[in-house]
Amino acid sequence: MFVRNTWYVAGWDNEVGPGNLFSRTIIGIPVLMYRTADGTLHALEDRCCHRGAPLSVGRREGDCVRCMYHGLKFDASGQCIEAPAQQRIPPQARVRTFPVVERNRWIWIWMGDPEAADPAMIPDTHWLADPAWRSLDGYIHYDVNYLLIADNLLDFSHLPFVHPTTLGGGEDYAAVQPRVERLDDGVRITRWTLDTDPPPFARQVKNWPGKVDRWNIYNFTIPAILLMDSGMAPTGTGAPEGHRVDAAEFRGCQALTPETENSTHYFFAHPHNFAIDNPEVTRSIHQAVVTAFDEDRDIITAQQRSLALAPGFKMIPFSIDAALSQFRWAVERRLAEESATATGA
Repeated sequence: MFVRNTWYVAGWDNEVGPGNLFSRTIIGIPVLMYRTADGTLHALEDRCCHRGAPLSVGRREGDCVRCMYHGLKFDASGQCIEAPAQQRIPPQARVRTFPVVERNRWIWIWMGDPEAADPAMIPDTHWLADPAWRSLDGYIHYDVNYLLIADNLLDFSHLPFVHPTTLGGGEDYAAVQPRVERLDDGVRITRWTLDTDPPPFARQVKNWPGKVDRWNIYNFTIPAILLMDSGMAPTGTGAPEGHRVDAAEFRGCQALTPETENSTHYFFAHPHNFAIDNPEVTRSIHQAVVTAFDEDRDIITAQQRSLALAPGFKMIPFSIDAALSQFRWAVERRLAEESATATGA
């Protein structure tokens, strides 16, 4: 089951060009995205209402799409406007459409009740488009359930063990207990590690005089959006009090979008606000993140294979699981609310 009345990230804006038909499955529903001549983005169910063939293997005809199975033609509203050898088109001959919003490089899609789709609910990710920050687009496909990836993102104590040569830092980082605060739609995590070694990826892009004070402060909210203020500054320069002197600052933007129950789209970028005129720094940061996320995928995929062999396996909670337990609770609460609304309970 998936939360439906929420904004999911459906893609990067440049994935849907002016002439292509782009298909991506979101929470088990195939979605076709394309742009009309004026550049407006549209999202339709990628399934012809006649015999269920995917419209994404059809063809563009102006601002319309023609199914190449039996030739039905649909406009951008999803209405069938032409059927070969048939004068009268049934009014119910249409495909479902979805609200979409382009904002700060991400395409957001609403899979639930269209009347409830409020763009004001879309999280702020302006760092992806802000000229004062630099990043590269990231995407990884996982063959695992999105909640296992969410668990990973909600517990950074794994960094020294899974990512010792990239994002990890020293094992003292794993010993720090973060502060976990419950939000209406998720959790907020605050982690400070003082007087620690800078992680390998940071040493590659900035010279440090010695040890650093390191922070990770982030919100993780439904459906599975991570927005993080992270960085480090030389130890003793006042970072915990808000004085970020000679600091390396980042604004991580990450989004998990379920494809199916056992596969996930992972969109990410790691904007930085230093050395922004040096593309090599941006590439180095991005590659370190990609390498680390591939390491995550390896261990989480192995975890899913292990769990699939033991459907009744009960995980034993530790104190480091506080954030992920609270997020899963928030998801279950939202699913229960949507189910109750659907049944009229």
